[in-house]
Amino acid sequence: MTELTDLGIAAIRNGVRDGDFSAREVAEAFNAAVAAAKPLNAFLVETPDHALAAADAADTARAAGETLKPMAGVPIGMKDLFCTKGVATTASSHILEGFTPEYESTVSQNLWNAGAGMLGKLNMDQFAMGSSNETSYFGNVVSPWRRSDGGNADLAPGGSSGGSSAAVAARIAPGATGTDTGGSIRQPAAFVGISGIKPTYGRCSRWGTIAFASSLDQAGPMARDVRDCAIMLEAMAGFDAKDATSLDLPVPQWEAQLNASLKGKRVGIPKEYRVDGMPTEIEALWQQGIAWLKDAGAEIVDVSLPHTKYALPAYYIIAPAEASSNLARYDGVRYGLRDLPDGANLQEMYAKTRAEGFGDEVKRRILIGTYVLSAGFYDAYYTQAQKVRTLIARDFQRAWEACDVLLTPTAPSAAFALDEKSADPLAMYLNDVFTVPSSLAGLPAMSVPGGLDAAGLPLGLQIIGKPLDEQGVLNAALAIEERAGFTARPGKWW
Repeated sequence: MTELTDLGIAAIRNGVRDGDFSAREVAEAFNAAVAAAKPLNAFLVETPDHALAAADAADTARAAGETLKPMAGVPIGMKDLFCTKGVATTASSHILEGFTPEYESTVSQNLWNAGAGMLGKLNMDQFAMGSSNETSYFGNVVSPWRRSDGGNADLAPGGSSGGSSAAVAARIAPGATGTDTGGSIRQPAAFVGISGIKPTYGRCSRWGTIAFASSLDQAGPMARDVRDCAIMLEAMAGFDAKDATSLDLPVPQWEAQLNASLKGKRVGIPKEYRVDGMPTEIEALWQQGIAWLKDAGAEIVDVSLPHTKYALPAYYIIAPAEASSNLARYDGVRYGLRDLPDGANLQEMYAKTRAEGFGDEVKRRILIGTYVLSAGFYDAYYTQAQKVRTLIARDFQRAWEACDVLLTPTAPSAAFALDEKSADPLAMYLNDVFTVPSSLAGLPAMSVPGGLDAAGLPLGLQIIGKPLDEQGVLNAALAIEERAGFTARPGKWW
């Protein structure tokens, strides 16, 4: 029999429903896998009792002949950016160490309402700021992958949702929540050979999710394959009156409408995504992806997104500006860390608390954000960046006149070693070069694994869709998934 931890979300849901195994057996298997995977440092808090309680509720409902909930019997990992009632939530930062929310985020509550259970809280880059999961106060997450050429270096699982990507790839969670501000679902998914989708901005509520950049942050699922992402996204999404940016629209039946045939669809290939120094393996995979989508019936068209080169600089003005505003609330007064030296006044307490509580990358972005919002520079930087954002969104609108979805690489390289880029923030920021434009435009976008590089590490392809067309993105990703036949998985060393 297949090990229960080898099963994805759909297989677990169906197996529990059909009585092939109990939900408790699934929860116990994953709880044991989580407990045995300490070297990955993927989980900050383990919640085996939560997973077992949800499993017992599913088993009880099945025994009573009730219709099971959409994710009954499925235990998942929860990124530590989502507030979970009674369970520590820190955004992987010292400044929130020990904070236990008295409320549940809307996204996590939606998942519990759908029958899912929680295996624990997943490690991440501090306040979601990072592309390698090296900025967490609680230590680096280590990718379960190793290079096949004999290199034994610990690899980055991507970021900021690095705990989520590592947990799913290592088979210690069948699915996990992520958040994506500039690529934090898609880039880590590409690095570890799993799927992940950032829905249209507003599809998933931001209420109860610790804010980084409010006009960009969006929750989404990370899972083994496209179908599992569709199932999980259906459970996560929905209107929330508590979030002013939430879209008041019904949640489509994405799983039921999955269709890998792209007959009559046009796929755009943006010429601006061919960047200098891009590895030949990334270019080769992109060409292979084009061939796969042609085989699925799509027409391939060349498109231009002329303002793409300005996306990364605009993002690294807008996102830090919003972060500097959002993170002003962490002052040592109401919750979290308080560093109060003897004889210190209020101003000194603020300064000491924030200096001790925030990591270097968070401080860097707060400083940048505060600078670009300051009186003498607001128009020169922040206003200009917002104008560029409008032009980038307009580029996409014009592209949709010629195509239905876009195909690009997800990341400019495969996973790199931990510490390889941490001393060079600009090199790290370039990881987001392919994912940031769609974030600035609020578009749905997904990474799906396409193959391995010469060192045996996963490479991902990205599908970008029109606003609210998650279905088109999922279908194109499914077409790639079926043709890529990606079954590679990391060898267990932990």
